[in-house]
Order: sequence, then structure tokens, then C-alpha cells
Amino acid sequence: MPLNKEQKEFLLKIAKMSVESAVRGTWGTPPQTDDPDLIEKRGAFVTLKKNGELRGCIGYVIPIKPLYITVWEVAKEAALGDPRFPPVTEEELPLLTYEVSALSPLYKVSSLDEIKIGRDGLLMKKGLYSGLLLPQVPVEEGWNLTEFLAYTCLKAGLSPDCYKDPLVEIYRFEAEVFSDEET
Repeated sequence: MPLNKEQKEFLLKIAKMSVESAVRGTWGTPPQTDDPDLIEKRGAFVTLKKNGELRGCIGYVIPIKPLYITVWEVAKEAALGDPRFPPVTEEELPLLTYEVSALSPLYKVSSLDEIKIGRDGLLMKKGLYSGLLLPQVPVEEGWNLTEFLAYTCLKAGLSPDCYKDPLVEIYRFEAEVFSDEET
């Protein structure tokens, strides 16, 4: 079920509140909601950008918490815990833009024909190794399916052709992606 404008605005608002309060050392609990779509357990990612460049991105793939709680928690981690970047500073806060990706359940891929660029994100998994790319990544990068598969393998720490290995599990998922630049 797609989220409406008010629900998207609420999730973007709590993502921003979470980041700002975490960076300032006052992080606590999110505003409460009883909206059934927002309290449904769903995976989600929060992506932070500064001047159009990635500044942090963290999420939960598995739906373990209500959507709004997931957004609250992963927004903080995107700002302070993404190992690819130093923690966001207070001076950077006015320069950040926020993007939320609310995820569908994972679907195991039995044929590569099931994967559609622009609709699906991918999760590659082999043993302890796993890597994920959101649906918007191949579109932003201009990748074809083979490149998307290869980069997802690399993100998992595996060889770029790992998707051909029968021991590798491939999952696809959809995401409803929205940002504060759109609302």
C-alpha cells in the first residue's frame, strides 16, 4: 500500500529530527503515531546527502520494527554510524537532504528475468557475506542488469560474477523512495 503525502512528510520529519537530535547529543524517542501504515513492521533505509553527494545511508532490510521507529533509528545511524563517513557535524545539518526508502518484503529470485531495473533493489547473500543496493542506485548510475548484479556482488565482498554461483542467494525487493526535495 503506497504511503500518502502526510505519511511521507511525517517520516521525513522524524528522520530529520532524529539526525539533528543525535548530532546535538539529545537523541531520545520519536514522536508517536497510531497510523496503521506507519506502525506496520517494514524495512527502511535513510539516505543523507550533502550538496548532492552521499553522506550516509543505513537501513534495516528485514521488517523487525514499526516503519516510523525504523526510520527514526536508521536516520541516526546514517548520520553517526555509517562506517564509510565520519559522523555528521552540527555545521553540516543545514546542508543535508533526506531520502527515505520504505521497503517491501524480500522475494527470492529464481530467475534473473524477474529483476527489473528501476523497480527492484537487490540483496546478494552467500554464507556470512551479504550486500544490498537500493532500487534507485542502478538508475542513478545508469547500470544495466549485469552491472547491477556485479556491483551488488562487490558490495557483498564477493567476486563481481558471484550471482552465477548456485550457492549465492539473490533477493529482490521494491522500495517506495521519497525525499525532502520532492515534498
